Amino acid sequence: MDKDVSAGSGIATVAGRLALGITLLAFGLGHTALIDGVSAADAVSIAQYVGGIALFVAGLMALREGDAAGGTAFSVLGALWFTWAVSGSASGNEAGLFLLLFALVALSLTLAGGDQLGQGMYGLFFVALLLMAIASFAGNDGLVKVGGWFAVAAGAVAWYAATAALAHWPTAIPRRAAGRGVTATG
Repeated sequence: MDKDVSAGSGIATVAGRLALGITLLAFGLGHTALIDGVSAADAVSIAQYVGGIALFVAGLMALREGDAAGGTAFSVLGALWFTWAVSGSASGNEAGLFLLLFALVALSLTLAGGDQLGQGMYGLFFVALLLMAIASFAGNDGLVKVGGWFAVAAGAVAWYAATAALAHWPTAIPRRAAGRGVTATG
């Protein structure tokens, strides 16, 4: 397996991915109702301080390190998490619109490229936010839970990406070259 640890191994990127991972796990688990008595409201302080302030600071640090992609991602996501946390309990169309706009940011980050773990993390986050936006517009609690599970998966990928960079674990899926492993007979 390829041990590509160069992508996203700067300290600001590692800190940003850890902050995003923790926030996504808390946010997602709060929406899944997996843990008895834990709701999305319980994720607000984590979203405000870890997802909002710490992620925003990690974004500024990444920009200072010359990482425009990570800096942009973390600072914008930090601002959005902070806004979500302090906005109170918006419901219905207001929450749906915010989640939809938030999803568009995650889609932009997914399409921007980067390493495989980053694209997977942002892609799962996009699906989570899109499902939650649709659920808010439609008033569908079941769809909120599905979105919560996608957020949990995105959080797990973000956590792995940060931990892999620190522990020098594999961060890329090896690719076979065209025609390799095929033998001609005859």
